[in-house]
Amino acid sequence: MTIEKDPGIDDLTQFAMDVILRLGEEALSFYGKGKPYVKFDEGLVTEVDFHLTKFFQDQLHAHFPEHRIFNHDQDQTGYTHDETRYLWIYDPLDGIANFQAGIPIWGISLALHDNFWPIFGVFFMPSTGDIFHARAGQKAFRGKKEIRISTQDNINDESVLLTYSRFHQQYQTTFPGKIHNLGCTAAHICYVAMGRAEAAVIANESYQDLAAAGVIIESAGGKICKMDGSDFFLSEYVEGQRIEDHLLVVAPDIYSQVSECLKKIA
Repeated sequence: MTIEKDPGIDDLTQFAMDVILRLGEEALSFYGKGKPYVKFDEGLVTEVDFHLTKFFQDQLHAHFPEHRIFNHDQDQTGYTHDETRYLWIYDPLDGIANFQAGIPIWGISLALHDNFWPIFGVFFMPSTGDIFHARAGQKAFRGKKEIRISTQDNINDESVLLTYSRFHQQYQTTFPGKIHNLGCTAAHICYVAMGRAEAAVIANESYQDLAAAGVIIESAGGKICKMDGSDFFLSEYVEGQRIEDHLLVVAPDIYSQVSECLKKIA
């Protein structure tokens, strides 16, 4: 009888990096092919989502058949010591509207948990070739280059705040710098992680949306917190429910400066 060796973290990381690059190739075959006069091409989105999800499932089951994939309808709460302890959290497409329109700010997220403890996260943007990745508690990288949050002590007119689409309907702001919405939450988080932006306000997210990018931003020295500064725990949303709180992705040292610039409209 052959006894299969339990895969090490290097094997799992290499699988994730390899498969997400292949997923990017698959996604690019659909990129920018939405109906040009349709605001949201539901047919294209459904086809891409199904294709990419099945591709990942097939690859995972071929390499690690006992591993689980995050599913809103499954019980995610049991601890185990066999290979079913590994849970992959996969988001096939973040930035759907950009993807449909042929705008390059979109990507694919993949994270791995071991009994609900984060192991690593990776976010790949096929159109730009950017791949962000990190192991929990270690350094974060863009490709092979280490990334860190901005070292600015103070926000100023050159600072950048990334936001979601309805931000200006819900907040009054005195932020002194530039405010942009690039249409892709994971990209926003990774741009904060690499110091391209000082902060990002995100809303209407889920466990699946934030699992990979959350590892990357923490490894880069940043954090995701609630707007009042209290701690945000992604593990509280493992059942797949929507995150009702608006969240601030930021370098901890400038949290107060950014939050003081934002006032929620009643």
